[in-house]
Amino acid sequence: MKLKSIAAGVALSLGASVISISAMAAETIKVGVLHSLSGTMAISETTLKDTVLMMVEEQNKKGGLLGKQLEAVVVDPASNWPLFAEKTRELLTKENVDVIFGCWTSVSRKSALPVLEELNGLMFYPVQYEGEESSKNVFYTGAAPNQQAIPAVDYLANDLGVERWVLAGTDYVYPRTTNKILEAYLKSKGVAAEDIMINYTPFGHSDWQSIVSDIKKFGGEGKKTAVVSTINGDANVPFYKELGNQGISSEDIPVVAFSVGEEELSGLDTKPLVGHLAAWNYFQSVENDANTAFIKQWKAFTSEERVTNDPMEATYIGFNMWANAVTKAGTTDVDAVEQAMIGQETPNLTGGVAVMNKNHHLSKPVLIGEIQDNGQFEVVWETDGVVAGDAWSDFLPGSKDLISDWTSPTKCGNYNTVTKACSGSN
Repeated sequence: MKLKSIAAGVALSLGASVISISAMAAETIKVGVLHSLSGTMAISETTLKDTVLMMVEEQNKKGGLLGKQLEAVVVDPASNWPLFAEKTRELLTKENVDVIFGCWTSVSRKSALPVLEELNGLMFYPVQYEGEESSKNVFYTGAAPNQQAIPAVDYLANDLGVERWVLAGTDYVYPRTTNKILEAYLKSKGVAAEDIMINYTPFGHSDWQSIVSDIKKFGGEGKKTAVVSTINGDANVPFYKELGNQGISSEDIPVVAFSVGEEELSGLDTKPLVGHLAAWNYFQSVENDANTAFIKQWKAFTSEERVTNDPMEATYIGFNMWANAVTKAGTTDVDAVEQAMIGQETPNLTGGVAVMNKNHHLSKPVLIGEIQDNGQFEVVWETDGVVAGDAWSDFLPGSKDLISDWTSPTKCGNYNTVTKACSGSN
């Protein structure tokens, strides 16, 4: 009887501990951070981890959400694409996070996506991407191709008179799909196949001598030539150095990059790169009160002279929209927050207002920036207003009839306007 009493007491004590631990866990709202802190993408993603931590700290100073403090849970997928799926599962099942902010490359997002949909998690993806996707479980706060790639090509053709095109990218889904869209778009504008050169290199590629030599030769045949770069991560450093080594200036063959911002330039000698371009939806150099305050907050948080960049702004917008949606829904429940997100508006850092549309993509401005010798960009062109992100390209045969609408009665990521059918979850 004494042993039974002891056992019962232990069980009661353990039960109380479980209840106590559960109650403690419920006292915070957990924010998962899924960014590479090591490997080839750490050069870009570490800054986004720090941005989320800054936003969590700022929200907690405001009193948190729903009467609870926010708690950041950071994991390192280490630029290992399959590991993104494993770390997503860990965040959702072991850490029980309420939301995830994460991923940079599309292959990392594609790795995490099936886990998010299986476990009904919620993720905010803050980087430009190739489109051709719309999931109930993801909000895309970076640019779709019609908010970056296509406007950049139009600028090069219309303002700089470019007639020959080098589509140079890292060998994975984002560059390949983006270049497929751009190739179709250029041909629809009358560009001949022989005036388009396409090249892919692995992540972390470092030997650019022969490739840059080929680009130089391709651009020396009498037609104005430009490079449209979807080169990602730390491979950009030797690429730009080799351009300088071979004497290729922005006047000879301008490069417009979709993955090079202030953070990447901070590791380069930018003097040989002056005049080359990047297309984004935000630059640190934009002057307005909101951006000035954001830069000041960032420098205070890091205690360093670190730069800001476009994916940071996309993280900032996504975080603020999520906080507003949680407040509106009165819960962190994924289904409730997902519906509360649609139609959310929040100030961006370029002087306008970001809007979350029914396809889980933002409306945002498009800016072309020219590299300066101080590592910043001077804005040389921008859209008159915001551009709504298009989940499905109008220039790919399998996509032009698709729309995404996550409101009733459709609630579909790829609704075919011809067949009047939903093709699947994303």
